[in-house]
Amino acid sequence: MLFNSYIFLLFFFPVCIIGYYLLNKKGWYKLALVELMLMSFWFYAYNHVQYLLILLLSILMNWILSRLLSRKEIQHKKLILWCGILLNIGIIFYFKYFNFFIDNINFVLGKTYEVEKILLPLGISFYTFQQVSYLIDSSRGETREYSFLEYAVFVSFFPQLVAGPIVLHNEIIPQFCDKSKRIYNHENMANGIYILAVGLFKKVIIADTFGSAVAWGYEHFETISSGEIVLIMLFYTFQIYFDFSGYSDMAIGIAKMFNITLPINFNSPYKSCSIIEFWNRWHMTLTRFLRKYIYFSLGGSKKGKIRTYINIFIVFLISGIWHGANWTFIVWGGVHGVANILDRIFKNYWNKMNRLFKWVCTFGFINITWLIFRSESLIQAVILIKRMFCFESFTISTGLIECFNLPELALLSSLIRPIGFLEQEINGFFMWLFLGVSLVIVLKLKNLYEVKFKPTIVNAMVTVVFLLWSIVSLNGITTFLYFNF
Repeated sequence: MLFNSYIFLLFFFPVCIIGYYLLNKKGWYKLALVELMLMSFWFYAYNHVQYLLILLLSILMNWILSRLLSRKEIQHKKLILWCGILLNIGIIFYFKYFNFFIDNINFVLGKTYEVEKILLPLGISFYTFQQVSYLIDSSRGETREYSFLEYAVFVSFFPQLVAGPIVLHNEIIPQFCDKSKRIYNHENMANGIYILAVGLFKKVIIADTFGSAVAWGYEHFETISSGEIVLIMLFYTFQIYFDFSGYSDMAIGIAKMFNITLPINFNSPYKSCSIIEFWNRWHMTLTRFLRKYIYFSLGGSKKGKIRTYINIFIVFLISGIWHGANWTFIVWGGVHGVANILDRIFKNYWNKMNRLFKWVCTFGFINITWLIFRSESLIQAVILIKRMFCFESFTISTGLIECFNLPELALLSSLIRPIGFLEQEINGFFMWLFLGVSLVIVLKLKNLYEVKFKPTIVNAMVTVVFLLWSIVSLNGITTFLYFNF
């Protein structure tokens, strides 16, 4: 089920949250958790019932392993832990990478092995990493004696189930156990609705509009001009940000309405003036997982500079592989790993440079690597990058411009004369407007968590306008980009 769908907004979520608070009000706390767990299962199984079986088996397997690992007297704890990790990795490999592996074997050996295409279960990378972290923490004696119900809700909690944030047990399960959080809270409800509205607007109005332009560009990648490639690169940079940031905002807002606080996943990443800073701001919960459970396990920075650089490269390579079964993701991760290492090596020189210069270089690098990330193959990425730097033509097709001519903007143009005049005089006015406004948002506006929410008339109006505008625009429902990862 999608957050940006009528069934979720108008039926599923109201039923879920009303039922949750009614059960808690009567003192049926465990039953309230059962309701939340079952509704989360329904949310996950809505489009593909078979995915639910995979989720249930994963929860059961990891719960049993975690209980074994949490026992002090258990022998061969490391063996059990590695078996658990390998089982989880094996599940991801089968569903996410098996077809990719066979395709590459066929290419290298010149064979034609054929396997049935395997459907990728939604969110498998997210909830598997979440459970791997729980296994490792259990082996370290860092998990409490949580019940199976509490563990199942921790894994399946629908706001963060299919696209994160990647949460840790010690920041979520205690909140479900806190009796004070089972009471309806007007302020959290108002704040949650506001955050949900902003996130929905980011996804439906901004990200999806950029997404239609990006899709047009890749459909015509053989004929588009150098200028159009630059624009499409920028459009995807904003699409992936507003898409994933919008999802994370919605997840945080929905959880807030249950009085649950989820970790922040974004901290204005496009303000970064270095690659190290970018990864401290982008997809923060994934960065945290990779740092805590992989980088530190490899030795971190305690075994000399060369070993540190190798560890960094391995972590970024894993990040690329985690994102998908394509060489574009692997190269993207490797390139970011190299950039991160170079950033560390030349840190003293870099810090002395002009801040604007550093931002331009960083933002440009991020854009070009997103072009690799979005491309269907490395060959396509190389073709696009080569043609972009040829600077052969800067013509902009009508088809690309029309992607931004939304019906509501056309209505606005007819009602407000200055906007209508600008639209007539400036070719692609709404396209440039989207690009300019998006740049201002990511560079100048504060994050939602940085602004103390107050239930003012202005915030109420923003909430209503954003919700109504987004809901009216839900006719072309699209999935979130990170559902594919």
